[in-house]
Amino acid sequence: MREGYIPTITELQAFSACARLGATTRAAHALNLTQSAVSRSVGTLEERLGVRLFHRVKQRLILSDAGRALHRDVDRLLEDLQQAAMTVMAFGGHADVLRLAVLPTFGSTWLVPRLAAYRSVAPNLTFDISARLDVVDFEADGFDAAIQRGDHRPPGAHADMLMEEQLVVLAAPSLLEGRSVLADSELSHMPLLQQSTRPTLWLDWFRDAGLDSRTILRGARFQHFDMVIHAAIAGLGVALVPEILARAALAAGDLVLASERRLVGDQPYTLIYPHRSQQREGFMRFRGWLLQQVGDEALISRR
Repeated sequence: MREGYIPTITELQAFSACARLGATTRAAHALNLTQSAVSRSVGTLEERLGVRLFHRVKQRLILSDAGRALHRDVDRLLEDLQQAAMTVMAFGGHADVLRLAVLPTFGSTWLVPRLAAYRSVAPNLTFDISARLDVVDFEADGFDAAIQRGDHRPPGAHADMLMEEQLVVLAAPSLLEGRSVLADSELSHMPLLQQSTRPTLWLDWFRDAGLDSRTILRGARFQHFDMVIHAAIAGLGVALVPEILARAALAAGDLVLASERRLVGDQPYTLIYPHRSQQREGFMRFRGWLLQQVGDEALISRR
């Protein structure tokens, strides 16, 4: 499309207000403009596109077929522009912003609580963090890095393994009724909380124990591990979750280990990033800090 055909923001705002309010006077009041300015913008837009966008009926503006087709997209475009502007404003003057895609529960329980300490390392850097379960397309999504399970690297990207996943069985103390741990045969008769994005976890657990997984009692199903953990705290059943995500609940006594066994997950937590991120000092400093945090975590786990 030639640049001359692309509407201006002023034209789109005038068109949207007229379509919504049905009159240039009301649109002008809503936009804090003069009526002539709104009429001129709508007229210029119609001339630019070569179609009539409104029917003028007794001082009332009625959308034409072309106008209705355009209106469906214009409000979305204006909303996207406003959201983009608000996002940038929310950075609060920080020029260096890292956009990260992070596994939801790993982000909320492990990464975010540590970010306050990172301010002493890089006080001029801030974060834009999104929860993602699926593979990230760095070019299309604009992320600087992702923390995921496994090595889901697009072409040209790099990966640093952070830590293995250690899965443990947890329950509220009241659910165990005074018992310290349960045998796998006892676990199979308990309500077993399910994680919907990883539905085979309990099957893997009982297969590893040499038991027929078809006989297990399945409990309520939740989308994220933090929901599973809170359901276990509420006594809804037994949870099989990564130990690193449940440490706070274990330390507080809200949950206890219900089995002496552990299961190593099939994919480790991994930092994945495109080649362009290596050119950013802020990212490389964050990467070094993150790897140091992982090293400290490994020392804690071995104690």
